[in-house]
Amino acid sequence: MVNSRAEMEIGRYHWMYPGSKNHQYHPVPTLGDRASPLSSPGCFECCIKCLGGVPYASLVATILCFSGVALFCGCGHVALAGTVAILEQHFSTNASDHALLSEVIQLMQYVIYGIASFFFLYGIILLAEGFYTTSAVKELHGEFKTTACGRCISGMFVFLTYVLGVAWLGVFGFSAVPVFMFYNIWSTCEVIKSPQTNGTTGVEQICVDIRQYGIIPWNAFPGKICGSALENICNTNEFYMSYHLFIVACAGAGATVIALLIYMMATTYNYAVLKFKSREDCCTKF
Repeated sequence: MVNSRAEMEIGRYHWMYPGSKNHQYHPVPTLGDRASPLSSPGCFECCIKCLGGVPYASLVATILCFSGVALFCGCGHVALAGTVAILEQHFSTNASDHALLSEVIQLMQYVIYGIASFFFLYGIILLAEGFYTTSAVKELHGEFKTTACGRCISGMFVFLTYVLGVAWLGVFGFSAVPVFMFYNIWSTCEVIKSPQTNGTTGVEQICVDIRQYGIIPWNAFPGKICGSALENICNTNEFYMSYHLFIVACAGAGATVIALLIYMMATTYNYAVLKFKSREDCCTKF
């Protein structure tokens, strides 16, 4: 057997220095054997990867939806109670005249509780669905995988969000009705307080007939308030709070509509990409 030059040198070294035979030689690791600190993902890379999977559109829509629904439900509930108090004290002293209106308002208050609970759960579900679809679209967890059941659920959320968006457009328009009514009463009070009409005999002829809005019947008494009595109503705390709370509730309904529009765009885009990638994946298999 022919020894290499390196083995001959080692044997010569051992022959010249017998005490070094027990010495262990450890090969020096090369640069290729050493693990580079950049080769393994660190905390920064993991954070960037996690942030890449956050559905920012769904997150913004969820925050906006929660805020809008909370404003609409909370302010609307208190404003409805204040409206009933104003009607009972000033515009309809007979309880039988506004009994139906009181029942409708009480029913609307219970509906508000249901709306708040439903949208709290629905917002969380849509946010979770946004995390799922965003991770699948960006392929953050290895090979792209999706199932027909997952695409069907995403399509169902798209359809349901469109239906809720149309429904909330109606809610937004309906919430503007009490704002319009209270604005008319407030503007009439401002006319009474103005220097041009203050102190004149025509002040008592400036009236507001709440019966023309259809919320109480025409035989309700008194139904119409004029002059200084109307000014006193506008100065009450119930009128001031109810008016401004209806405005905030209308703004909350508008914010909810915007949130649902963002949900529509996000869910539709994610569903379209999932469907396209699933077809592409099927084509690559064949």
